[in-house]
Amino acid sequence: MERKVESTWPLINEQGAAESVSRARMDELWAEGWRHFGSRFFRYSLMWQSEVWKRVLNLRVPLMEWEPSKSQRRTLRKNLDLEVEIAPALPGAEEETLFQIHKQRFKENVPDSLRDFLGDEPNGQPVPCVQVSVRRDKRLIAASFLDLGEQSCSSIYGIFDPEFSARRLGILTLLLEMKYAKRLGFKHYYLGYACLEASPYDYKKEIQPCEVWNWREWQFFRLDDYSKQDLPIPAVFLGERKG
Repeated sequence: MERKVESTWPLINEQGAAESVSRARMDELWAEGWRHFGSRFFRYSLMWQSEVWKRVLNLRVPLMEWEPSKSQRRTLRKNLDLEVEIAPALPGAEEETLFQIHKQRFKENVPDSLRDFLGDEPNGQPVPCVQVSVRRDKRLIAASFLDLGEQSCSSIYGIFDPEFSARRLGILTLLLEMKYAKRLGFKHYYLGYACLEASPYDYKKEIQPCEVWNWREWQFFRLDDYSKQDLPIPAVFLGERKG
């Protein structure tokens, strides 16, 4: 049977809940475009941001093919003076304080607490989770949280102190996660959602090599030649406002 050719961007908006999921099943869910914050699972193909609908890209990195680029190696070298620890995720008051500083960077969809992303028991709900902690003179200046499946892993959220923006700490923790995951033999690192249009998540689109989920299969991603970039948002959404 000949495959139907899409004429508009796919419409996906699904959610669910689970307190616990096997690591193998989590691999399958990530591979189908699902993400989670705590026990809340979701996947969607359109995002309302800056008063417009944007087309969502779900991205992952094939870790066995990835090596740090020249600029990524520069970021890693620039931060060799910092203390890095990777351990089971047990965020507390120190991480929450850093999150409250970090969230001041945002003007819309500002969350209340780090718990909004991690739930009450991040290490084990729904799968094991590790925390990357970055310190300068014992002060926590960046942290990120990485879910561990059986053969894949997924970045949940990263926070950093804007006082040290010149160090590119958000990129640093992402790179530390990928190096850690590759060392442990994980096949895929899920970057999470970005947008085809410009958004605060554009840094994810710069990671190469990278793959994108088109809601049927994974394919190689490079923004300039991504085969779906010309698919328009369905007309029913144009002119609609969220809520």
